[in-house]
Amino acid sequence: MDMAENTNQNGMSSATVGKSGLLDLKNEHVKDMEEDVLYHLALSDKTHDLKDMFHDVKFVCFGGSTSRMKQLAEYMVDKLHYKLPAGHTLSNIAGSSDRYVLYKVGPVLSVSHGMGIPSLSILFHEVVKLLYHAGCKDVTFFRLGTSGGLGLEPGTVVISDSVVDGLLRPYMEMVTLGTLVQYPALFDPILCQELMDISADFDFPTVTGKTMCTYDFYEGQARLDGAFCDYSEDDKMAFLKQLYDKGVRNIEMESLCFAAMAHRGGIKCAVLCCTLLDRLKGDQLTSSHELMNEWGTRPQKIVAEYICKTLGIE
Repeated sequence: MDMAENTNQNGMSSATVGKSGLLDLKNEHVKDMEEDVLYHLALSDKTHDLKDMFHDVKFVCFGGSTSRMKQLAEYMVDKLHYKLPAGHTLSNIAGSSDRYVLYKVGPVLSVSHGMGIPSLSILFHEVVKLLYHAGCKDVTFFRLGTSGGLGLEPGTVVISDSVVDGLLRPYMEMVTLGTLVQYPALFDPILCQELMDISADFDFPTVTGKTMCTYDFYEGQARLDGAFCDYSEDDKMAFLKQLYDKGVRNIEMESLCFAAMAHRGGIKCAVLCCTLLDRLKGDQLTSSHELMNEWGTRPQKIVAEYICKTLGIE
């Protein structure tokens, strides 16, 4: 039997941040634990002074690629005019783990989440717990990634205004204790509009639109080039055109979980993904590595500008 999560009249999850802006886990088990080991980040609230290390975090930027998130951290050093301590270089705080990377540049965390919902979900839990132990408040989350586009010029940035699963449903399903639970996946519309306004300062195309999030890269995204395929090219094109007609402008593999978990925690969030190809014209990535790398920096530029504007840094 499906069980939908309860929300209040404002549409916010029952697990919201408090009036003070402090993150509240709504999980009494963690609060009662003698030690909370954030295993995949190689951190612990007992072996590390998380409050001292992370208390000033205001923005968390998530992305799939470890190298891209290091690149973002280096970019933020320049944008924030951040001075590293004498004799120190930018380092991966989660370096003792081989799962994810975690960089801190002043009030900004840059973290990798791997590929797909399961990998993102693990990291999301541990980042939220890290911020809780650090006593952080008024934190904003961003997912910066790449995606396949629908009817868009490759290199276009899509700021998600809504997200659906492969059945075009606006919530994430997961099984908990043998029960199917549904969590609404919602974005902050004001934040999305602010990011869209900022994008006008750049010379690359940016649009808002609906994102479809899938659990698979090949058949789940109607590709013809996987190891298995039980449908025709006409079937594929009819499906993709149906998506386009319903307002879907890009397809990726994490935004549904990202929006659902952030909403559940009362955390303001946005997803910005650069399109690497138009799926109405093909399945495989054929652009040069250098060009796709440049496209991949476009969401970073918009978010970095938003962070600087919020902090009053020019």
